[in-house]
Amino acid sequence: MMKTEELRLTQEWDKTFPKSDKADHSKVTFVNRYGITLAADLYMPKNAKGKLPAIAVCGPFGAVKEPCSGLYAQTMAKRGFLTIAFDPSFTGESGGNVRYMASPDINTEDFMAAVDFLSLHERVDSERIGIIGICGWGGMALNAAALDTRVKATAVMTMYDMTRVNAKGYFDSEDIEEARYEKRKAMCEQRLTDLKSGEYFLGGGVVDPLPEDAPYFVKDYYDYYKTERGYHSRSLNSNGGWNIIGCESFMNQPILMYSNEIRSAVLIVHGEKAHSCYFGKDAYADMVKDSNYTDNKELLIIPGASHTDLYDGGGKDAIPFDKLASFLTEYLIR
Repeated sequence: MMKTEELRLTQEWDKTFPKSDKADHSKVTFVNRYGITLAADLYMPKNAKGKLPAIAVCGPFGAVKEPCSGLYAQTMAKRGFLTIAFDPSFTGESGGNVRYMASPDINTEDFMAAVDFLSLHERVDSERIGIIGICGWGGMALNAAALDTRVKATAVMTMYDMTRVNAKGYFDSEDIEEARYEKRKAMCEQRLTDLKSGEYFLGGGVVDPLPEDAPYFVKDYYDYYKTERGYHSRSLNSNGGWNIIGCESFMNQPILMYSNEIRSAVLIVHGEKAHSCYFGKDAYADMVKDSNYTDNKELLIIPGASHTDLYDGGGKDAIPFDKLASFLTEYLIR
């Protein structure tokens, strides 16, 4: 029998967005197939009756559920869905040791374990479950959709393919064998450094103070993670970041290999000005190439929006919640 880890869950409202009077909130936990207990915020439409369509939300990569995924979850709950926003393994309030590690396999499983939880929830219609993945969790959501036939609809927001960016660098600028070799070599050396010291060294979150010559996307991250927009005391990106070797296995394990076999509905949303927009465009192209299931696939580009604008709206309502709701309603309710 799977055992649940004892987690310390914060009971007070500690989100970066206001609590809505149109949705009830509670804390829940569930266990993935690696025995790691995950913590989540559950949002229920106020005065809802009967079994409901449900959505699991996660992301961005290196964030926690309190700023961004919680905002998405509460907003969709106000629109009639039972939702959960969860912390991935090894981060936030979720269990798993060593802390601040990531894994293409375990993190895909985190989404599938969330679907397990929703499928067995007494208030959920198990035939109407969807997922929303944000930033690096957009790639994980697509990967989960390719593997999990219970997922009926997937929304991918401002996505990263974390295996691609780790192996090839930003904009594929390090897509040569020599560059990958040097990265692997540095990681292997770091493993021994960590073991000798008895601790895992953090790679650092978003740079602070912000250099004047910082690239646009670094400024974009700073404006979110280092300000009241997205700062949270448990957020990796707002503080010390992942372990230096935290994403090592992403170098060698491409995801999205079978994305063109996803039969369920998928909506990929990206900001026009996002440095990461090429991930979304390429993921969509790969998903529909030689696919027999293209009628329920869609790519939506938001004019003028940056990467983090789709985290919280960027002060300009950049998140297309109406579109998101109509898409999920079409495939989970109608």
